[in-house]
Amino acid sequence: MILKQLLERMEAHIVTGSKETKVNKLVYDSRKVQKGDLFVCIRGAVSDGHQYIPQVLEKGAGTLVVMEDALEESLEQCKAFPVTVVSVKDTRLALACLSAAYFGYPAEELTTIGITGTKGKTTTTYMVRSILENAGIKTGLIGTIETIVGEEKTPAANTTPESYLVQESFRKMVDAGCKAVVMEVSSQGLMLHRVGGFTFDYGIFTNLEPDHIGPNEHKDMDEYIACKGMLFKQCKTGIVNLDDEHTSRVLEGHTCTVETYGFDEKADLRAKNVQLLKKPGYLGVSYDTSGLFNRHVEIDIPGRFSVYNSLTAIAVCRHFGVSDEEILTALEDVKVKGRVELVKVSDRYTMMIDYAHNAMSLKSLLTTLKAYEPKRLVCLFGCGGNRSKLRRYEMGEISSTLADLTVVTSDNPRNEDPMAIIEDILTGVKKASGAYVTIPDRKEAIRYCMEHAQDGDVVVLAGKGHEDYQEINGIKYHMDERELIQEILEGK
Repeated sequence: MILKQLLERMEAHIVTGSKETKVNKLVYDSRKVQKGDLFVCIRGAVSDGHQYIPQVLEKGAGTLVVMEDALEESLEQCKAFPVTVVSVKDTRLALACLSAAYFGYPAEELTTIGITGTKGKTTTTYMVRSILENAGIKTGLIGTIETIVGEEKTPAANTTPESYLVQESFRKMVDAGCKAVVMEVSSQGLMLHRVGGFTFDYGIFTNLEPDHIGPNEHKDMDEYIACKGMLFKQCKTGIVNLDDEHTSRVLEGHTCTVETYGFDEKADLRAKNVQLLKKPGYLGVSYDTSGLFNRHVEIDIPGRFSVYNSLTAIAVCRHFGVSDEEILTALEDVKVKGRVELVKVSDRYTMMIDYAHNAMSLKSLLTTLKAYEPKRLVCLFGCGGNRSKLRRYEMGEISSTLADLTVVTSDNPRNEDPMAIIEDILTGVKKASGAYVTIPDRKEAIRYCMEHAQDGDVVVLAGKGHEDYQEINGIKYHMDERELIQEILEGK
């Protein structure tokens, strides 16, 4: 590939060398540079790619893309090497644009759907994919749990991968025959231009709550909102939750057409007549819609938030010409690993697995489940090591306040003593009046919940969700709660 082909749709200044320079590969990890490669100097939270210029030059890099404010120093380091130097304002945005060109602008061959918001992104992406696939529209997925390309599933490292990986996945999806892609778009991903270099066909906003604010994330709520809003300057159609108090600010300066959904009478797609569904070993919800879609909807995922998630999916999928029946059928069967995931073990009680691993998500989960008026609400959870002690206190107090029985166990202790973590959790548990037991071994804790479950109980295993490992002293050991439950049922 020739350099000018990679630069054709972006603002860049060739300082030394030629636009006719041949490029072997596009690279942003200095360890992977080989002769003739183009290296993009990315500034990260831990290191700055510009500091690796001497090493990549020794390896034979043919082109460097550097920040304008680092140009003078970069040129000084390049004096003894026949290298092409390209200057840009932002190398992260440049990487996104270069990646799009490098992979042949694959987003233009897909209908792209980006979903942002504090909660609901993961579940909604799976609902959208389920509906579209059910209607015969082959759809890729990029999200917190995994990237799905056809039958291939790759575990995720970030909610929104680096822009190079996003474009690489898009190309794989096109090559695999996908016609659409639905992806989670985090505020960090937007801020760091991981979804730069293309325009989404549909941008979705679910909701916004104070989260991801602090060191190495967002400095304050204003920045968090502004980053979410970037999606609506980079999509053709915006579909937003009219009920959320932050929606108007998220849409400030938007360049897309806008559709709304929610319970508000002014919403283009409205939900009403919500009913909680409770059957042996099963919890769900039903509701009616009006406006752009007029049907009765029933889903196997409990809670009011499930109404919002499914309503969002309906709002998106109706744009694909999917029939009402195909939408309703897909929603009845959709399941998301580790997101209020019902695991059928008995008609006497209901068991589920959920990723709730902080105070806000645990409170939301337990409040939702209490609305079903179980005989007892049993909450099993632990907390991760090398993380805030405050989270442990808060989660302990919330569980003890809302659950009838809290089963405190181990999560990912990492480099901490599991019992020390449990003692921190118990500090919070004891601030409220709920009953509790302590069982450090997670499998034994689950066994206890199953053997002591009473008719009409709801038992939730919180914190691990989709994770299939337990991290202890830097080593990840395989541990999937679904497998543990099956082993217990089989008497192992």
